[in-house]
Amino acid sequence: MSTAMPFAADGALLSEVTAAVKTAGVTLRDRYTSHARGVSLDEVVGEIHANDDAVLDVLREPLLRSRPGSQWAEDELAGGALPPGEWWVVDPAEGNINHVHGMEDWAVTATLVRDNLPVLTVVHLPLTGDTYTAVAGGGARLNDRPLKVSAKTDLGAALTGTGQAKPGEDERTFRRIGDSVTAMLINGLVVRVSVPATMQLIHVAAGRMDAFWQFSDVRSGLVAGALLVSEAGGTVTDLAGEPWSTAGRDFLAAAPSIHPSALKVLAPIA
Repeated sequence: MSTAMPFAADGALLSEVTAAVKTAGVTLRDRYTSHARGVSLDEVVGEIHANDDAVLDVLREPLLRSRPGSQWAEDELAGGALPPGEWWVVDPAEGNINHVHGMEDWAVTATLVRDNLPVLTVVHLPLTGDTYTAVAGGGARLNDRPLKVSAKTDLGAALTGTGQAKPGEDERTFRRIGDSVTAMLINGLVVRVSVPATMQLIHVAAGRMDAFWQFSDVRSGLVAGALLVSEAGGTVTDLAGEPWSTAGRDFLAAAPSIHPSALKVLAPIA
């Protein structure tokens, strides 16, 4: 899935991006409350946009400066292929809906995408201080510890997960999510259905979960986890079994020995 990128040459960039994401994480952490904020839909959406704006104010300029000539993918809910070149795909509050409801599953993510493949990523969890990083060809890490995906071989023993990528997707996508959960409940052990995608994908990369799939191409929720899983030894494809890129319409990341059986279950639904 990942493209070659000399790790040694990008050590300085990774450090710079990590520092910028951690600084942005302080801003998001300071906005966090353990109670829900907003009652009406307009109020909830307003809180979400306020989080995004506050974090982007401190994150955008340092990232663009760190990689001269790079561009910014403006719409965090957009999908599909990007134009050639290097792009920052950022989610200033990955799991924003959780943040504004007083839950703890949220993060700040920044991923450098080159020619539609993620090549460097930082995922920072401000509440715990944990930081997940990966550079294509250089492995994946949690803080200072290398990450490795699960060694499981039996889908029947697997903890898997999925979720919706964004509100308001079409009914066909929602029905596919439901059908896929049913199919995986029959064939797997336990299925987690939650948001955001990145917070499940870091578990796949760390070997705590065995697979994650999604019927969507919202790239900001997938690029960071795709690189982390790939660099931790996992397999990342679309649901046709082809190598995944931001042009993909759907997504599967799994431990290598779980991937074939998970794909067999999910491909007919896709």
